[in-house]
Amino acid sequence: MLILQITDTHIKLPGKLAYKKVDTAAMLRDCVAEVMTLDPRPDVIALTGDLVDLGRPEEYTHLKEILAPLKAPIYAIPGNHDGRDAMREAFRDEAYLPEKGFLNYAVDRWPLRLIGLDTIIPQQGGGELDAERLEWLDRTLAHKPSAPTVVMMHHPPFPTSIAHMDRIGLKGRDGFAAVMAKHPQVQAILCGHLHRTIQAVVGGRRATTCPSPAHQVALDLREDGPSAFRMEPPGYMLHLWRDGTLVSHTAVLGDHPGPFPFFDPSGQLID
Repeated sequence: MLILQITDTHIKLPGKLAYKKVDTAAMLRDCVAEVMTLDPRPDVIALTGDLVDLGRPEEYTHLKEILAPLKAPIYAIPGNHDGRDAMREAFRDEAYLPEKGFLNYAVDRWPLRLIGLDTIIPQQGGGELDAERLEWLDRTLAHKPSAPTVVMMHHPPFPTSIAHMDRIGLKGRDGFAAVMAKHPQVQAILCGHLHRTIQAVVGGRRATTCPSPAHQVALDLREDGPSAFRMEPPGYMLHLWRDGTLVSHTAVLGDHPGPFPFFDPSGQLID
């Protein structure tokens, strides 16, 4: 099973730039075009939040038009830039989002079980896993303890030391870590929000954030680092479940030289 993770696409209305600088729609189209060249193609697409920029229904329409060539089933979770009701309506035909309440769900049709977590607090940048959401997660995991599982959430459940992002981080991290420690079937926790690749261990489980196919949050570990982004190489992640092991790859988008051979036609290492 091959999972394509795309996050923090921040799609706006057609013709609008994010922060008056980033053409997020054009950059996502480039990402889709590159993914279309992959062999093998992804089986599923995980969208880990901030799908659009202002939570408008028209932005979700724009997003889905851009993603349409990929064909693979999409499993999306909300980020702090998303709107629950507009997102619920946009993905209604896929029939995995609940009709009301938090956008939490479990999908059991693949070799890896997929659990989507809604961490958002409406109108706030930070996220939360309160008692209700943690109880749902614990109960859902306990229902199938032998099913290898991936948990998807927007806000990472660990501090990153990028100060301005940690200020809009996740409340309830300790409770989440305690739930993770109870459920060894969780293979990975896939997150967004940070617009770059960061890894940590939470409750004994591997957690990672994914780069954006658009702009990246600036790598600045100073305690007073400003809120800023950079146009570093965009990217996405591929998570391959094979022979009982989940292996994750970070892919950098763009037209780069290569691939070049290591060995000449005779089999000798090129010197």
